[in-house]
Amino acid sequence: MKSNITLIGMPASGKSTIGVLLAKRLGYSFVDVDIVIQEETGKLLKEIIEEQGTEGFLKVEEEINSQLDVARSVIAPGGSVIYGPAAMEHLKKISTVVYLKLDYSELEQRLGDLKDRGVALKNGMTLMDLYQERVPLYEKYADITVDEGHRGPGPVVDELRALMEQRIAEGLQAR
Repeated sequence: MKSNITLIGMPASGKSTIGVLLAKRLGYSFVDVDIVIQEETGKLLKEIIEEQGTEGFLKVEEEINSQLDVARSVIAPGGSVIYGPAAMEHLKKISTVVYLKLDYSELEQRLGDLKDRGVALKNGMTLMDLYQERVPLYEKYADITVDEGHRGPGPVVDELRALMEQRIAEGLQAR
């Protein structure tokens, strides 16, 4: 049984908010990989993107995610983690990957300034382009998909906690 849970999804899908709440309910640690990247590089995400471009940032992100060494943790990587095959292979090996699915209209309502959030957008790309590019990748890597609908974090955390407790119980029965 994998002892970690990784939350993937678009920016503003609630990875950090839901992650912290889920970690508290399960008695796990919480790892915000964007903060780990900032600590390891000594720079804000938007500074890395400004200095190294989107591709440079994606390399840094993949490297740090592919070297995470944690246990009994809820991991919240950035939304662009799915562009790094080595990172996703590692996260799938050490955790159950949960896709926090959000429909486009809800995403649009939640998102503020993309640049300020450190969102890795290629030149000329719209939010809809990004959404259409990423969703198939989130679906590809997810072990579990939780559709957030128009629910707040509480009901999503309750659903996830129940799913994870069920998986843990099934893992213990399989022994």
